Amino acid sequence: MTLTRRAFLQAGCLGLTACSMPKFTLQEATGDEDFVLVAEPAPIELLAGKQTAALTFNGDFPAPIIRARQGQRIRIRFINRLDEATTIHWHGIRLENAMDGVPFLTQPPVQPGESFLYDFSCPDAGTFWYHPHVNSLTQLGKGLTGAFIVEEAQPVLFDHEAVVQLRDWRLDKEGVFLPLSNPRQAARAGTLGTVKTVNGRIKPVLEIPAGGTVRARFLNLDNTRVYHLSFKDYPAQVLAHDGNAIAEPYPLKVRDTGAGMRLDVGFIAPAEIGEEVIVYDKKGRGYFEIFRFRTVASKLPLRTVVPSLPVNPIVAPDLANAERLKLVFEWAGALSPVQADGSVDHSFWTINRRAWQGMSAAAIPAPLARLKLNRSYIIELHNATPHHHPIHMHGITFTVLSSNKRDITAYHTDTVLLARNEKVKVAFVADNLGRWMFHCHVVEHMKTGLMGYISIA
Repeated sequence: MTLTRRAFLQAGCLGLTACSMPKFTLQEATGDEDFVLVAEPAPIELLAGKQTAALTFNGDFPAPIIRARQGQRIRIRFINRLDEATTIHWHGIRLENAMDGVPFLTQPPVQPGESFLYDFSCPDAGTFWYHPHVNSLTQLGKGLTGAFIVEEAQPVLFDHEAVVQLRDWRLDKEGVFLPLSNPRQAARAGTLGTVKTVNGRIKPVLEIPAGGTVRARFLNLDNTRVYHLSFKDYPAQVLAHDGNAIAEPYPLKVRDTGAGMRLDVGFIAPAEIGEEVIVYDKKGRGYFEIFRFRTVASKLPLRTVVPSLPVNPIVAPDLANAERLKLVFEWAGALSPVQADGSVDHSFWTINRRAWQGMSAAAIPAPLARLKLNRSYIIELHNATPHHHPIHMHGITFTVLSSNKRDITAYHTDTVLLARNEKVKVAFVADNLGRWMFHCHVVEHMKTGLMGYISIA
């Protein structure tokens, strides 16, 4: 196997016996691409001694970590070996519309046995991810997710990097998939899994160099679950939200991280060998362990400062002259229309009174809004439902300005977690031509109405 320059894993393990990086495998690449990525069914082991019939990238889980450099193009040959059509969406990347991976809206679905070359530039550094946008409930729910790291144009030096992929699988005790969705739960917060993993393992221990600086890239690759990430009393700093560095890092107390969201955290590892830093999911007053870091011997001097990250080149919107829009997310209740054949059309959620009904090559619904190229916009996102929604916009990085329920220091992101009855104002410059999906990243919510798109022309 030949690894290209971009495919080479960053030397962040420092000779540790159990690197914090997930497994990394690639197909043979040629001079025409940087990576070859294959979607295919394969058995994986999530429960000890049990085989789970998963859908994988390159035959394993975790999927390959794809790495690019800020400001450079990347070419990824995608091959579909599933028994159904699919695509790949590059979550959080401000790319060309034709490369966004939304079936019919931006490209024809990639049929079984076919391939597609994704070729795009990466203007922003940060922690991103990739996944299909076809039959998302099943394809994501059975394993088709992966981390996509865009390294800074000028490297920011940490002693160690940990890529932490969080997933909640719906399995029985034999490792067989349970139904991925329950309509009763889809009409509420979503159907939770039964087996929580980090990089495909249950409560693993990830080794870090004693006394070194650590950059932990957390990715919530789950269909549903919100993780309330906390280091409890151990000092750590939030460096970036959803792939976008923040100008002034702040101490991590608890950061709610919904489906599709990411969080970069920096900290200095304990100086003594064998010490542990536990990462928790905080619920109410309780702290529930997700996994832990453990220090091993290193030849590093004791660090005293966590490096900061350069802010991405996001164009500032003209707030004084911005056009204002409102998108209201509502709950349509548990009553769903019954079709003539007796099947039920589950449409539980709406955006501005419209439920997403799907699309085909011959039937593209009208957009939620038609925006003018290079004009500034302020959109009020109103969650008029009793449940949280991580709202994600394709192709655009927006600035979160304010909330009626919490104090906000403005920051850039591609996904914002709305609490029940929360109103959040976001702003951006519509500087990326095309039709861009706009949806909740709780996949059941997306599949039962909470999705649409905006058009920029």
